Amino acid sequence: MFRTALRTVLAHKARLLMTVLAVMLGVAFVSGTLVFTNTISDAYQKSSAKGFDQVDVAIRPEGRKDTGDTLGKEPELTQALLDRAAAARGAGSAIGVVNGFTAIAGKDGKLIGGGFQSQGGNYWGAKDPRYPIVSGHAPQGQNEVLIDSETAGRAGYEVGDTVRLSIDGPVLTPRITGIFTTDDGNVAAGGSLALFDTATAQRLFHKGGTYDKIDVKAAPGTGQIALRNALDEIVPKDVASTATGRQLADDQAQQIASETSSMRTGLLVFAGISLFVGTFIIANTFTMLVAQRTKELALLRAVGASRRQITRSVLVEAFVVGAVAAVSGLVAGVGIGAGLRSLVGKLGGTVPDGPLVITPGTVVTALAVGILITMLAAWLPGRRAAKIPPVAAMSSVHAQASMKSLVVRNTIGALLSAAGVTTVLYATTLDGDAGQMPMGAGAVLLVIGVFVLTPLLSRPLIAAAAPLLRAFGVSGKLARQNAVRNPRRTAATASALMIGLTLITGLTVMAGSLQTAIDKMAASALKADYVVSMANGNTLSPGVEKTLKSTDGVTVTSPLRNAPSRIDGETEYLTGVNGATIGELTDLTVLDGAFKVGGTGVVVDDGTAGSHHWTVGSRFTVSYEDGKKQVLTVAGVYRKTEMMRGIMLDLATLSPHQSDPSDMQVMVRTSGGATASAKSTLEKALGDNPAVLVQDKKDISHRIAQIFTLMLNMLYGLLAMAVLVAVLGVINTLAMSVFERSQEIGMLRAIGLDRRGIKRMVRLESLVISLFGGVLGLGLGVFFGWAAGELLGTKMATYELVLPWGRMALFLLLAAVVGVLAALWPARRAARLNMLTAIKSE
Repeated sequence: MFRTALRTVLAHKARLLMTVLAVMLGVAFVSGTLVFTNTISDAYQKSSAKGFDQVDVAIRPEGRKDTGDTLGKEPELTQALLDRAAAARGAGSAIGVVNGFTAIAGKDGKLIGGGFQSQGGNYWGAKDPRYPIVSGHAPQGQNEVLIDSETAGRAGYEVGDTVRLSIDGPVLTPRITGIFTTDDGNVAAGGSLALFDTATAQRLFHKGGTYDKIDVKAAPGTGQIALRNALDEIVPKDVASTATGRQLADDQAQQIASETSSMRTGLLVFAGISLFVGTFIIANTFTMLVAQRTKELALLRAVGASRRQITRSVLVEAFVVGAVAAVSGLVAGVGIGAGLRSLVGKLGGTVPDGPLVITPGTVVTALAVGILITMLAAWLPGRRAAKIPPVAAMSSVHAQASMKSLVVRNTIGALLSAAGVTTVLYATTLDGDAGQMPMGAGAVLLVIGVFVLTPLLSRPLIAAAAPLLRAFGVSGKLARQNAVRNPRRTAATASALMIGLTLITGLTVMAGSLQTAIDKMAASALKADYVVSMANGNTLSPGVEKTLKSTDGVTVTSPLRNAPSRIDGETEYLTGVNGATIGELTDLTVLDGAFKVGGTGVVVDDGTAGSHHWTVGSRFTVSYEDGKKQVLTVAGVYRKTEMMRGIMLDLATLSPHQSDPSDMQVMVRTSGGATASAKSTLEKALGDNPAVLVQDKKDISHRIAQIFTLMLNMLYGLLAMAVLVAVLGVINTLAMSVFERSQEIGMLRAIGLDRRGIKRMVRLESLVISLFGGVLGLGLGVFFGWAAGELLGTKMATYELVLPWGRMALFLLLAAVVGVLAALWPARRAARLNMLTAIKSE
């Protein structure tokens, strides 16, 4: 039986080619993902580990401790603590570390790095062992700076050049006194690093003579554990904690692994979708092969082969096919992993140097996935083959499905679909996070249910196309009959395409609805012409608002300043605004009272008011970050939006309690409204700073939408693999169907249907099957898009369903194109059959 199975594979290698390709693509996706993520994870871990070579023990501040109504102060690492650490038993030297966001502009005026990866810090003394200087000298004073060699190379900077920097809004123009090398992971990832002398860094980053971290190097002969124990004796437990360099490196490696793990999981989900679609092709292929070999299998049964041996022979065939596909997919996956790494570089990202990592786990996973998926998909056809009685098989080429089996299948499909719809509808009644699991479970049940019901659905839906097919005469009529002749085969072929289009349509519906919600969100909350903020979301210096206020054409301004506080024993963030102008810059719906901010009068959003049981006139005590308390009064309650929410109070009330105030954004209104010239004036007033964004309502909407568009395009690209696998399935089914119907095609040729008519028949059959899958995919996609939107609507008040009719029509057209292209080779093959040879074939 084993030799028979191998001979069968070799005899049908052409028919199994599409199956091998489908499995190979899925395995390549899986192995490519593992190779890529393992490679970048290993490269970043090795790079980050180098960064801790100069650190034996690090002293880090403890977090803020809040007790009762008192807002705890952030612990500080002082110069006195640094001096004690340097003099500790076993300590060789100690470095005080200061860091923060620092945007560097290139010579073209654009921001270098990726916003959050644009960092600044301090250069310690005359020689800092962390940052070897390759040219120039250490910085001294606020007009001198060092930059890393990677940034200097990308931007074309040299020692002596003047560079434009920004830390919290205002532009600085220091001179580059030196260029250094670093193993910093942010720089390796494409970011930038600027270094000032310690005093300047402390002033610029608002550290007030303190440090973010203290790195201690052990004296010769002292181990990291011994040094940490010595430092624990002098470091106050409520101020700071200690960690060894090895521990820091391990933590960093774990964090990198965690970050790459989420990316790996996302990519593997789409690889799983491709493999899931591929199972339809495999099952279809082996079902058709078994049907074509019914007499052969019957003879094997007649000469003594048992049912178990028949099933085993089919599984052996599947094993051989899966093994070939898995090995091919693994090789292709290594190439995909290398290609993805190269693509990251071409798209502007940077991955640290390192070898391509192919782990034993990747090899085992690729082989296991390819072989197991193929054997699993082939098991049911093999089991069916074993159940065919020898006598019945010898007298009939096709074993028809019984009415009982179809009734059972339709009943199961109806129950699964009903359970899926019910679960999805239930999920839409829950709040956002609580509804995610039921939504996912319901979607899976519904997709499986529709797949099981697809044979039942195929007849009426394909019959609906009959009037159009009549226009093609005999070819159209035969195409319709062929499409419904074997509903199970048609269902399996169409379902592969259905899954891909379901996901693509659902994502498109959600993206279109989100875009509309974002437009409404920006338009409904603001009267301001512009909103000014840092590009990376960091805070702005209060000086930015003063600059804007004195700019020509600006009539009204107000900052939005967040400040932590304690109310009723819980942490609440206050939003400081200009009470006199905030009403002119916002467009919020007042639900109770009046929108008046001033003195001790505040306005709160409806969510905050509801959680504290406040109404207009309610009085509450707030503890500011300096520990002082004050009684505030609710003057009005407004409806919260995605952009405006929380407790708003006047800056004159808030500012005296802040030691280091900073603004999240500044709202601006100009005399001429939002115009290109007004925007240009504001940008020039801020020094054409690449780290500062000046946005009108359309800019805000567009910037948020860009994120969704980028994600959507990435998802389209990932789902394209599943659609490609589905196309292979259509080609495979049609090719094998042509072989199966060779005698019938020969008879049609003999009675007068020409080659053009044969081609048209096969193409129309493919077109009908593809459109059937497309219609099901669009229907399910719209339903899932609506359901997911209902879930999202609990968190975004402006969300509403928007159906992208144009794109949906395009998807249906693409399904038709898929059908036409998939039929090219099978149709040509059918038309070239020799009619006499075909008539004599069995």
